[in-house]
Amino acid sequence: MTHVAEIVTFTLADGTTPEEFVKLSQASEAFVRSAPGFAHRQLSQGADGRWTDYVVWTDMKAAQDAAAQFPQQECAAGMMAAINPESVQMRHEAVLWNMTA
Repeated sequence: MTHVAEIVTFTLADGTTPEEFVKLSQASEAFVRSAPGFAHRQLSQGADGRWTDYVVWTDMKAAQDAAAQFPQQECAAGMMAAINPESVQMRHEAVLWNMTA
């Protein structure tokens, strides 16, 4: 079984601080953690101001199901309002190799 990485890059909407966005993201933890097929998630911010939300799922169906269900979650509206919609890029990739500490 090949895991699938969901990689979403974006910038924040004007007026949203990094601290605010991290808290908004943490509010989505219960949904993501309980979604079937969830394996791993991390959020990072680059020096250029772009953010990456990196979520690993056990398979493509799990990734697609979670993406379809996310907009209906209570946490979704706040997160989406904090992101510049014109900056969002989302893709799914097969995880071909993984290394952990």
